[in-house]
Amino acid sequence: MNPSTQTLTSTLRQVRKAQRLSQLELSLRLGVSQRHVSFVESGRAKPSRELLLAWLQELDAPLVVRNEVMLQAGYAPVYTAALLDDPALEQINSALAQLLFAHDPMPALVIDEHWNLLRLNRGGQWLAAALMPGAAVDLPPDNTPINLLDLLVHPEGFAKPIINLEEVGPTLLAHLRHEASVQPALTPKVDAFEAMLHSSLGTENLHTNWSRPTAPVLTTRYATEYGELAFFSMFTTFGTPQDITLASLRVEHLFAADEATYAVLKAQVQ
Repeated sequence: MNPSTQTLTSTLRQVRKAQRLSQLELSLRLGVSQRHVSFVESGRAKPSRELLLAWLQELDAPLVVRNEVMLQAGYAPVYTAALLDDPALEQINSALAQLLFAHDPMPALVIDEHWNLLRLNRGGQWLAAALMPGAAVDLPPDNTPINLLDLLVHPEGFAKPIINLEEVGPTLLAHLRHEASVQPALTPKVDAFEAMLHSSLGTENLHTNWSRPTAPVLTTRYATEYGELAFFSMFTTFGTPQDITLASLRVEHLFAADEATYAVLKAQVQ
């Protein structure tokens, strides 16, 4: 078996297992035999381009992974990956700017699948400065994105002022592990976040300290010089994106979880 075939088979198995599907379930969805699915995943059979496309669509694989699989199988990639500042994405950028502006004074930020910070509104800039006093977060001069997972694990980063880290941390870790199962490039950052939680909470608290939720949505509470600030999040994504860059984008909207938080943001964000 040649190396490219081995890579292809490993990727196909990884994507299927990330969706917790058996070979039998996948074969029924694709309308092929379980034997053929097994042969493709073991490298004993070469899938057609059409089968691969249907296979990846059925597993809802990220577009970037679909392109990788096509290349591993010896086919041309299917999806484009335009730069965010490409003139062809002018309408997309306008929509993002509108979402960020409309959400002020509440924080809103644009991130990609690697948790790189690409855009943020005035509320987001203010909150970053409030959580990391003296080190306001903005985009670097060379437009190199800041990574939010790196900021979470930094000793003076965003996790430090979280009051209910024992509640928020394990939930976020489970979410990040799921993302890393499909995007292996995230694994080192997820491992670093887990190590930080072990250090901050202890192994016993991290894995066994579960309590009944006290609110309909998970709320993150921060200790700041302005008092306790509490937020819950909603995410906006593009519907049926056909470009890798757009598929990777999501806008996180933070909403005040109480009147005190809303009053602080309204007074401070000008």
